[in-house]
Amino acid sequence: MQDYKIAPSLLSADFARLGEEAQSVIDADGDKLHLDAMDNHFVPNLTVGPLVCAALRRYGIKADINIHLMAKPIDRLIADFAKAGATDITFHLEASDHIESSLTLIRNLGCKVGIALKPETTWHCLESILEKIDLILVLSVNPGFAGQTFIPSTLDKINQIRNLISISGYDIRLAVDGGIKIENIAQIAEAGADTFVAGSAIFDHHDYAEVIAEMRRELAKVK
Repeated sequence: MQDYKIAPSLLSADFARLGEEAQSVIDADGDKLHLDAMDNHFVPNLTVGPLVCAALRRYGIKADINIHLMAKPIDRLIADFAKAGATDITFHLEASDHIESSLTLIRNLGCKVGIALKPETTWHCLESILEKIDLILVLSVNPGFAGQTFIPSTLDKINQIRNLISISGYDIRLAVDGGIKIENIAQIAEAGADTFVAGSAIFDHHDYAEVIAEMRRELAKVK
């Protein structure tokens, strides 16, 4: 059976109770936390920095925290988020002036390495760096805001990347972020995804455990 992971996106959480919200979704059977760091430059929104990640750790969050950098430049942020307790750090190739250096920096700081692809970014950019990454994050909405609708053409992109990973033989997780909900999570899994970043679908629900359990039931139907 496929090892599916559900990563609640804190962008949709109640920021006045962020520590409590983070622990609640982990207690509700979320696998890891997803934290979007936006700079109002690389994408049109401003969210959080390393201090928030550090605050979650001080609160007592033990779960993995994946930082999705939507900012430029990134190398200083990579170092600061690693120090703040990030487990995985994911960045966009367009945001790095020296891609090889950024990849190496994340690894040397003890974090897993992720590459994120905006809807308009072709998957072919991954071919030369597969051996250096642990995670590919496919954005299925335009970056910047929570609550958007899944872009259907993303399914083909996911399938192409799954084929690329399979041919390479590398152990790389394939995550999808944007518009994921109970009704489409199985279809996204069938296309090849194994990790699902879900924000409003979870945090807008009155019972986090119930919605995550329903997502897992849908994933269990995937052949």
